[in-house]
Amino acid sequence: MDEKLYKKIKSIGAGNIVFGIISVVCGVTTGVLLIVNGARLLAHKSDTLF
Repeated sequence: MDEKLYKKIKSIGAGNIVFGIISVVCGVTTGVLLIVNGARLLAHKSDTLF
């Protein structure tokens, strides 16, 4: 009984680590894209017509 529980906890922990890594990578990618797009908007600020 204890061995089954240990295996379940181990697989759940590994899944959580993988999900955490994927979340961090997605967050960093999104942040970089937002910074790049913001810089492009600032660079072309004089072209805007309001």
